Amino acid sequence: MQAAGQDPFQITKYDVTHHTSDVKEIYAAHEAELLAGREDPDTEGMDEGEAREIIKKEYDERRSIMDASPIRVSIAGRMMFKRVMGKASFANIQDLKGNIQIYVARDAIGEDLYATFKKSDIGDIWGVKGYAFRTKTGEVSIHAEEMTLLSKSLQILPEKFHGLTDTDTRYRQRYVDLIMNQESKDVFVKRSQIIKEIRKFLDGRDFMEVETPMLVSNAGGAAARPFETHYNALNEDVKLRISLELYLKRLIVGGLERVYEIGRVFRNEGVDTRHNPEFTLMELYQAYTDYEGMMELTESMFRYLAETVCGGTKISYQGTEIDLGKPFARLTMTDAVKKYAGIDFDQVADDEEAKRLAEEHHVEYEERHKKGDILNLFFEEYCEHELVQPTFIMDHPIEISPLTKKKPEDPNKVERFELFINGWEMCNAYSELNDPIDQRERFAAQDANAAAGDDEAEHTDEDFLNALEIGMPPTGGIGYGIDRLVMLLTDSAAIRDVLLFPTMKSLGDVNKKNDEKNQAAEEMKAEPEKIDFSNVKIEPLFEEEVDFDTFSKSDFRAVKVKECVAVPKSKKLLQFTLDDGTGTDRTILSGIHAYYEPEELVGKTLIAITNLPPRKMMGIESCGMLLSAVNNLKDSEDEELHLIMVDNHIPAGAKLY
Repeated sequence: MQAAGQDPFQITKYDVTHHTSDVKEIYAAHEAELLAGREDPDTEGMDEGEAREIIKKEYDERRSIMDASPIRVSIAGRMMFKRVMGKASFANIQDLKGNIQIYVARDAIGEDLYATFKKSDIGDIWGVKGYAFRTKTGEVSIHAEEMTLLSKSLQILPEKFHGLTDTDTRYRQRYVDLIMNQESKDVFVKRSQIIKEIRKFLDGRDFMEVETPMLVSNAGGAAARPFETHYNALNEDVKLRISLELYLKRLIVGGLERVYEIGRVFRNEGVDTRHNPEFTLMELYQAYTDYEGMMELTESMFRYLAETVCGGTKISYQGTEIDLGKPFARLTMTDAVKKYAGIDFDQVADDEEAKRLAEEHHVEYEERHKKGDILNLFFEEYCEHELVQPTFIMDHPIEISPLTKKKPEDPNKVERFELFINGWEMCNAYSELNDPIDQRERFAAQDANAAAGDDEAEHTDEDFLNALEIGMPPTGGIGYGIDRLVMLLTDSAAIRDVLLFPTMKSLGDVNKKNDEKNQAAEEMKAEPEKIDFSNVKIEPLFEEEVDFDTFSKSDFRAVKVKECVAVPKSKKLLQFTLDDGTGTDRTILSGIHAYYEPEELVGKTLIAITNLPPRKMMGIESCGMLLSAVNNLKDSEDEELHLIMVDNHIPAGAKLY
């Protein structure tokens, strides 16, 4: 095309007057006005030929009336369908708001352009000028009078009927997903609307939107491990923020009484259906109120968003109706554990008794944990999944709330709440701690936790303490995970469905699409990879023999990984949803998160023992065991683990002998 003087990449501008949906709406309104009073012809009792003639005559008359007052439009978009029929053709043009059929006649646009159109490909971007009309089949279309090829597609789009269904490709090539899947585009349009309505709601309450630093020397405000980087100009190591809290509170000290920020935060953690290492957080702080005021604001905002974005306060998430119109339920964390686990932690005497209860109920804890930590672990194990309808969980233990005011009547608890919907934590709020003496003591406790090996503990922030010593008024504060809120309001199953560009593991350790050298090297590699096992230490073989009958009772099967996610609140457990060939999904938990990220295991074929009795782990029944090979390095206690993966040609359920 370029050689023929038809470079499809030269045009810099095109005058678009309408989107496709606008054309349909305007034409329908114009039609209703010009054809008012006309009724459909009555063909009852006529033979087929006569009826067809009457219908054609009525269509021609209507068309004549409409064409006498044409609606001329100019649209632009991607060609998604083309049917060539000699001297006239049909195509379908898709833009931001939908799609519309265009009628392309050689006599209308000219022979040369028609020849170019016939050779064009699905995916090409066209500008079309013409007038709207309704076809005999009733479809509003555009009769093309002028066409301009605005850009050429050099890649082949997925086949339209099936669309783009492979989730990995959808996330990696979101641009193709948005072209092929209207429902995906709708989610992101709705996401933008949700954020716009949040700003509108807060503006109505006199909040001020601000921006705070992303690169910080002390990443505080949450229990999370930060990403670290280096600032060359200052020759200093810095961290990416994990929270917005500490800088926003500085602004409250400075007299900005109502502030909020919507921004990216970064946490060096696992990836699963509800977590992404970088995500959008909104935090807001309001002077002269407390966590009760934050509850009222939250309930009002969620109800407002449901009404404005979803059209009503009753929404459906994955088939479950959630009612945001009723007053949200309220439970203390202690009462929730008492209700769902049958244990009253107000009656638990000390840390040792709490640990004993944890052992009795198979709740995993760490030696450094105190009674309040274990109460929280029981809540996560027994309560979270029960909280489907909106529920405020209040009055958390002080051990897990280093930035929150104590309850005056019970100094072991703090004025804090989390909102749970669909078993998810939707937000986290405090009556903010403004006592610099108490705050310093709690930072010291966090420093001690860090020294004991807690890589998610906070560290003392001297400048923040200085701000508190200047004086901060009584303040209510809250943080919302925007991505999870969008999941709820758009009925999206995974966080990656609401992130335009989610974090993905590079293919083969590097993104091969962007590394031609790597591709060439892979093609040239003829020799098998040589692996050095000289530093590997293998455990001695068992000397005891197992009789054949005992061994043969174990049912070893090939299983396909349909889904793999990190178990919330567990640093080592992955939850697998497996196809074992029976037609019913099998769930197996495996403590291998230190060695694998969930996303890299989806689609793999593994080996599992499938006839072990179910074992409950973190409140989830694990039905079987995945097989791994383990070894140690010489002169080291470090264990290497290799999940056994087999050829994907082996079908799910194939039995091993």
